[in-house]
Amino acid sequence: MRIPAHSVCTAIRDDIVAGVYERGSRLTEELLARRYGVSRVPVREALRTLEAEGFVVTRRHAGACVAEPTEQEASDLLEMRLLLEPLGASRAAQRRTEAHLKVLRGLVRLGQERARRGNSEDLRSLGAWFHETLAQASGSPAMTSTLTRLRHKIAWMYAVEAPADPVESWAEHGAIVDAVARGDGERARAVTALHTERSTAAHRLRFGSQDRATGVRNSQHAVNMPSLRH
Repeated sequence: MRIPAHSVCTAIRDDIVAGVYERGSRLTEELLARRYGVSRVPVREALRTLEAEGFVVTRRHAGACVAEPTEQEASDLLEMRLLLEPLGASRAAQRRTEAHLKVLRGLVRLGQERARRGNSEDLRSLGAWFHETLAQASGSPAMTSTLTRLRHKIAWMYAVEAPADPVESWAEHGAIVDAVARGDGERARAVTALHTERSTAAHRLRFGSQDRATGVRNSQHAVNMPSLRH
């Protein structure tokens, strides 16, 4: 059975974000096909997608390589997020469903509980889930896919420090949900803008001191599994 191309793309993207493949390193179809247990066809399709997303570049005489973004490109991504996340929250206030609200409220309850306990690892994954759901609540597939790509690329380029006060951070998540639930687009936009601005201050560029290793580090996740996500 042929492995879906989007699963291969997700696995390669996740490994790039995790630093398994160094910036500038070659990505040969043969090596990738062997690593993920697929034919070269879905690998080729995945590399085209990843090139369109900015994770991969094609170089003369070298073929596909991991991209090497500049500091300016990285800075632009944070600025784009500062503009788009508040807009997405404003749209969510107008278009969210009860199912979206149920998930968002549940995540806020869990986040506030974990914040009081000081469980930072849980908070990171809950925060990602929260913002993914908020983007989906915007009712705009284009907005959702754009914000998803932004989060992937920002996670690749930046390390994020844990909030100094996670309880306050999750109080902000709660305020966003309250505004979305009331249908108050302006309030949702304002609270999200403040939250995103504070979060941006905790981002630190990853690159600058990395070696250009040609080897491949050990991946931290399984591949070729149905649960792989974009």
